[in-house]
Amino acid sequence: MALRVGAAAVVLGATVAVVPVQAAAAGEVAGTPSPYAFADGAQSVEGARSTSDAAPLKPGGTYRSSLPSSGKVSYRLDLDAASNAYVSVTAVPSPGSTVSVIDGIKVTVQDAEGNTCSVDTAPFGVSRSPHPIAAWGRRDTGRPLCRKAGSYYVSVERGDPKGEGSSPDTWDLELVAMTEPGEAKTDATSAPEAWNSATPQPLQGEPERRKGGAGFSGATPVDQGVWRDDIRPGQTLFYEVPVDWGQQVSVTAELGSSDSGGTGYTSDALDLDLYNPARGRVADVGVGYDGDQKSGSLPPLPPVDHANRYAATAQVSALRFAGSYYLVAHLSEAVADTFGDGPFVMTLRVRTSGEPRSGPDYAGESVPKGAFEVSDEDREAAAEGVAAGDDTAMRALAVGGIGTGSALLVGLGVWTVMARRRTTT
Repeated sequence: MALRVGAAAVVLGATVAVVPVQAAAAGEVAGTPSPYAFADGAQSVEGARSTSDAAPLKPGGTYRSSLPSSGKVSYRLDLDAASNAYVSVTAVPSPGSTVSVIDGIKVTVQDAEGNTCSVDTAPFGVSRSPHPIAAWGRRDTGRPLCRKAGSYYVSVERGDPKGEGSSPDTWDLELVAMTEPGEAKTDATSAPEAWNSATPQPLQGEPERRKGGAGFSGATPVDQGVWRDDIRPGQTLFYEVPVDWGQQVSVTAELGSSDSGGTGYTSDALDLDLYNPARGRVADVGVGYDGDQKSGSLPPLPPVDHANRYAATAQVSALRFAGSYYLVAHLSEAVADTFGDGPFVMTLRVRTSGEPRSGPDYAGESVPKGAFEVSDEDREAAAEGVAAGDDTAMRALAVGGIGTGSALLVGLGVWTVMARRRTTT
């Protein structure tokens, strides 16, 4: 159980200090806060230059590694013949890095015979603003070449390390491995053809403030609604939205006007990406900015359906399972050059339409358990804005429902209990 709240109490001698948990997880480099909060307890693993030396990634595990500026690093998955497997790789350029338009990461999965199972890339785009980006690798048992039991290899490399403007830095990586069981009885083997593809109207209503997280593992839960947050140039914010089987998700992002008096234009100033529960990118939208209020919406997306995986387009294929979908918003560093350091007001209008329905008849459990479903706890967390599984007392602390002095004592007590749990497991 991860402790995912804004602060924890620490007793130092006779004084009590409040330490931001998220900031502590992010770490610091030469006094500059990391742009990403890595998962608490992520295991360190070194990527191998040769697949012969590749370290194993276990399903359900979260790992921290690094990517040199040139060449591939490889990791190993040992898989059975029945489960689909997914590995997501989040790359975090070091503070002060520069990147080219097509720079980013490339993730490839191959079997032991060298057959390619999947390839995915994640570039930074025209804004050339370095920030956490993610790409995923897949072993689908539905592919004839990638259904055998055995070793599979995940390779990660830079997209354009020698491109104009790219600095030769080593990047941090966060890797997450997951497995999805096969169906007890296979039904559809082609993607649904009929779905409501009309562009949905942005959800209306008074915005409610909901502060975004600094990483996938610390993403702030939100449900259908209008959410407001402050974002600064170079900052990336993470949110998670429960989307059940049969539901469609649509999102509009708005960036408020600037009071700096600056004039100019920044392409793709605000970048919004939607990722699925395996952290595979589904869709994105870039919002240009000239100092006046601007908005942009994700393209119309089909309902979540197990059969979407058979679609020819990557966007539809990624909507293959229910669970927590991630919204990742990044404000380009270039905005500060013309309009100052902000903060700027960002509004997210999130709509989940359609009645939830039952999912496929899986022949087993996913790893981690419950990764591809929406539970009552997930819905409650999205309504409250506090991660599912957090202690009730810490929920009260997060939403400001108790006094400051009591909050510190509660925080200390929960932290102590959690520490004891970790030492006994």
